[in-house]
Amino acid sequence: MTTPDTDAYLRRLGIAEPGPPSAWALCALHAAHVERIPYEALEIHLGRPTTVDPYESAERIVTRHRGGYCYHLNGAFSLLLGALGYDVTWHRAGVQNHSDPQPAGAGIANHLTLTVAGLPTAECPSGSWLVDVGLGDALHEPLPLHEGAHVQGPFRYGLRRSEAEPGGWRLDHDARGSFAGMDFRSEHATTDDFTARHEFLSTSSRSPFVRKCSVQRRDSGGVDVLTGCALRRVDGDARPTRILQTSQEWFEVLRDVFDLPLKDIDAAARAALWIRVRETHESWLATRADA
Repeated sequence: MTTPDTDAYLRRLGIAEPGPPSAWALCALHAAHVERIPYEALEIHLGRPTTVDPYESAERIVTRHRGGYCYHLNGAFSLLLGALGYDVTWHRAGVQNHSDPQPAGAGIANHLTLTVAGLPTAECPSGSWLVDVGLGDALHEPLPLHEGAHVQGPFRYGLRRSEAEPGGWRLDHDARGSFAGMDFRSEHATTDDFTARHEFLSTSSRSPFVRKCSVQRRDSGGVDVLTGCALRRVDGDARPTRILQTSQEWFEVLRDVFDLPLKDIDAAARAALWIRVRETHESWLATRADA
């Protein structure tokens, strides 16, 4: 894909006519993206390397009906927004996991985030918005880029000036989220800022994407999370975790819950993927038992 197929991308989002750039339209595009395009790193477990090239990511999302993680999702979404006339900027960011005693800072570049400018509203007089469809179980809609608390469905987020990145911003995730927070720099970033970390996340035995297979899909009421063979729903209610025992169950959940029919994967690759998922699931359980 040399240029983003805007019409095909919008069809994937279920949006026929987005209209001219506006805060309302941006929120609709963002919500549709996280609801219809899942956070996933299945290519790693299939042994099919990816890059941080946003055009490659957009092609995989549009023509192969797949998802991705932050570099892919936010990279592709930035192309769509740019094609629709939005003033969008890439930013180097660092996600702090719950196990990290201090914020990682944007130097680690383990996350790509976006801002969009020029859309002032009563809620957001500056017109600048934090836009991020690549945080998995976090944002459902953009946040006004100013300090404050925000509620989206059952989750509560905080946005404030970053202590780890002078001049930057800090998103504090809900306490039930999969990570503690994310700090990002105000400066514009490019693909070169993320290439090295993407290689680590895709190949290293220390990468969380390599150690376990995770798929997430956000909606207005909560988030569906598949970690290895464990499926759970995180929302305002206490729900039990369901363990998927067979490959049939697992692939049906990918198709029906996460809209990942995986038509781009043949039978042999599916069988190998299931074996890999079972192995990483057992290893992940052993690691949790030892903790």
